[in-house]
Amino acid sequence: MTSLKQKNYYQLIMNKIAIVIPVHNGLTYTKKCLKSLEESYEHVKKENFYTILVDDGSTDGTSDWVKENYPNVIICEGDGNLWWTGAINVGCKYAIEELNADYMVWWNNDIVTEPSYFVNLEKLLETDEKDILIGSKVMVKNPPNLVWTMGCKFDPYTGERKMYGFFEPDSEEYNRVWEVDWLTGMGTVLSKEIMLNVGWLNEKDFPHYHGDSDYSYRVKLAGYKLKVYPQIRIWNDVVNTGLIHSGSFKMLWRSLVDRKSNFNIKKEWLFYRYYAKSWRAYLPVIKFYTKYIGGFFKWKFLGLFGIKKKAK
Repeated sequence: MTSLKQKNYYQLIMNKIAIVIPVHNGLTYTKKCLKSLEESYEHVKKENFYTILVDDGSTDGTSDWVKENYPNVIICEGDGNLWWTGAINVGCKYAIEELNADYMVWWNNDIVTEPSYFVNLEKLLETDEKDILIGSKVMVKNPPNLVWTMGCKFDPYTGERKMYGFFEPDSEEYNRVWEVDWLTGMGTVLSKEIMLNVGWLNEKDFPHYHGDSDYSYRVKLAGYKLKVYPQIRIWNDVVNTGLIHSGSFKMLWRSLVDRKSNFNIKKEWLFYRYYAKSWRAYLPVIKFYTKYIGGFFKWKFLGLFGIKKKAK
């Protein structure tokens, strides 16, 4: 008779895990990312892991370099209009339809991982966590002892939305499992069952930012649990960010409307329109943009008198 432990072991051997990495240029980051992944694969059964790079119209030779240096990496090519969310959809569809993958791991090319990451992930999957959306503990790359996120909170009545542990020193508080409301798009692990039940990411309304928060919150609303596990850690290069206004009127406007900007008003409005359950939920958004736009003009006015904002 086969013991439960043996059954778990045999199931673990059969699990196919696909790491999906959306990229658009940034070859320097991609080189470091793939090197980090390859080092992590050395500690697990390599044939169970697939790296899918979704190259959305890179012009820096990304695909050619990857083909030459990492021939085992699967490359799906876009025309530059996929953005993050569309690229994740392409990679996950390939993983499910072509590889019959059991799990997909959302990755970014600006993150690196510790060698034991996939060993620890496999141990988690031994418990057959197909009904849990798994989040990684995301650390700041520099300095490396700061937490970037242990998952995120959203209150549909008050509108409060925040990242747990954001830039806080690592501590015992962040070495336990956290149950959360939504997850960021890096180091998020989801089963094929979740994706087939919930559907694909909303690339129409959230092509770049909020594609992750929208989808993971939809998963929560569908009745699944979202948990962040401290034993699977990655490091995020927070310097590699989206658009900011940098004191320019033109860039202020772009930061409010451009897809590459985390300050894009449309994606904020849509997220709250879909999930807010009270008019009060919109107040934090109004307060944020009042401060963001008002602060810009405040310092422009004070600058006329030689008063400048101190750099942080």
